[in-house]
Amino acid sequence: VQLQASGGGLVQAGGSLRLSCATSGLTFARSYIGWFRQAPGKEREFAATISWTGYTTRYGDSVKGRFTISRDNGKNTVFLQMNSLEPGDTAVYYCAVASRVIALTADPRDYDYWGQGTLVTVSS
Repeated sequence: VQLQASGGGLVQAGGSLRLSCATSGLTFARSYIGWFRQAPGKEREFAATISWTGYTTRYGDSVKGRFTISRDNGKNTVFLQMNSLEPGDTAVYYCAVASRVIALTADPRDYDYWGQGTLVTVSS
């Protein structure tokens, strides 16, 4: 299983970025996918997750209303649209696959495979 996150970069506060997570080697259309982030010196934080159908989603409190997770099962890819970015959103963003769950989960221990991360830096 491989996950490749991309789309990170430097953006000013109030700006937007769209992250992508391309996957291979798994039954993508039956997998729950999540996005987590980790800022320097802080623990990994849940950002968003999406069901395998794409019909249900869940967000962390700190990103709710600003971030939107979506997926394209035809391209085995998950996206994280990030709007109204704040300096506090600066972190390495990771996508991950939860292959053994049957419901949305924010617990990183439920995720079996992780991508390498993509850095998002928001300047004030």
